Parts: sequence; C-alpha cells; structure tokens
Amino acid sequence: MVGLKSLVRKKEVQMSNRPPLRDAHAGNDSAGNGFPQAASEEQIVERIFTAVMERRLRPGAKLTENALCDVFNVARSRIRRVLIMLAERGIVVLQPNRGAFIASPTPDEARHVFQARRTIEQSIVRGAIERISKSEIDALIAHVSREAEAAASGDRREAIRLSGEFHIRLAEAAGNPVTSRFVVELVARSSLIIALFGSRQLFSCSETEHRQLIGALREGDAKRATQLMDDHLGHLERELDIRESSAEAADIRQILEF
Repeated sequence: MVGLKSLVRKKEVQMSNRPPLRDAHAGNDSAGNGFPQAASEEQIVERIFTAVMERRLRPGAKLTENALCDVFNVARSRIRRVLIMLAERGIVVLQPNRGAFIASPTPDEARHVFQARRTIEQSIVRGAIERISKSEIDALIAHVSREAEAAASGDRREAIRLSGEFHIRLAEAAGNPVTSRFVVELVARSSLIIALFGSRQLFSCSETEHRQLIGALREGDAKRATQLMDDHLGHLERELDIRESSAEAADIRQILEF
C-alpha cells in the first residue's frame, strides 16, 4: 500500500503543474453546467467507465480537465483523483505535461488482455458451476434475451453494454469478489481493444455463444463450459485486426453529458 500511495502522490504532483482552471471551478464543487449537482468521484468514474465499455470514448481520446469539470460540476482536484483511479485500472494513461488520455492498447497488450481473460474466465466458469443457483441461471437467460433484442433492433450501444455485462454477471455468480474485479477491468480493456482493432461488424460477443455457455452451466458440465468459454474468447480475439492504429478526436462534453 505504501507504493500505491507514493504513486498517487506522484501523479497528483505531475498533474498539479498544469495551468489552473478558471475561477468558477477554483474552490466550488457546485459550479459548472453539466450535472445539476456536484457528482461524486464514484459517479464520475462510472460514467467514464461506461462510456469506454460502450465504445463512445475511443482509445487515445483526451480527457481535458476543464471539460470534465464542466460536465460533472466539480472542482479540478476531484477530477484529478478520478483520473488517478482510472489510471490504476488501466483505462486512462496520465502523461506528464500533456494530460489524461483513454488508453490505447498496443497489439501485444491486446494479446495479453485476451490471454488473461481466457485464464481467469475459465476459472470463473469452474467456480460458477459449483455454486450458481437456478435464479442466477434464469437471470443470465433474461440478460441474453436483452442482448438479442438490442442487436436485432440495431441498438449498438446497448448491445455492447449488455455483452460485456454478461461476463461480469457470470463472474459475480462464481462468488469470488477478487476475480470479479479483475473481470470488470478486463472487460473494459477489451472494449478499448475491440474499439481499436475490431471491424464495424464486431461490436459485441456472440449471443448464441452466451446461450451455449448458460446451457453448460445449467447442466453442471464444467468441462464443456470451460471449453466453450475458451472457444468464445478465442473467437472474439481472432476477429480482431491486431495491428497499430491511430486514435480519433472526441467531444468529451457531448459524450459524457446527459
């Protein structure tokens, strides 16, 4: 923990060297024109995290402090703490004298993320087999039905959100909060990777493959379920065109405001 605190202090010092925000934000967390009331750090993290998972915030997008203060109606000091929290999750990269950017995974990093997901999520499936309840199975079935509806209606954003959430719900069903946290972060990183390396046709997991996984869970077939998870993530990775790519500009206010 000492090392982490040192890192946080270092990041705060680096970011404090940047020009001050206009007076409206200098000492008043209620100023601004975004949220009607000052947002909490957890709310801000969740909003940015969701925008990344939904691929509205693309890799390389710059998160300017002024824009974030306006959107979330908070002071600069709170935004800095949020950016440090996101950097610790691997979602944001803090560059001294340049600012904060949504992470842009390299091809090697993309491969490493999927390797980690395959290892962790196969373990999660084995854990879920041992303890998942009928109500949790039913909830997963309903969730996949919503995935299918979103895809059929052309609601790309909702399909993306639900697809990633399926893996998070499955991790929660396994009952290990540590691995659940890993999956949350890996799903977000996968969203970045697919945004950067995926085709326009590849925007979510296969709803059919999710149904097959649920079937194996319902039957208590651990061997088949772990193989299906490995095949599922392998299929997703193979659909990526993993090579260097350039980032796109983003209107942070438009993306993150209500």
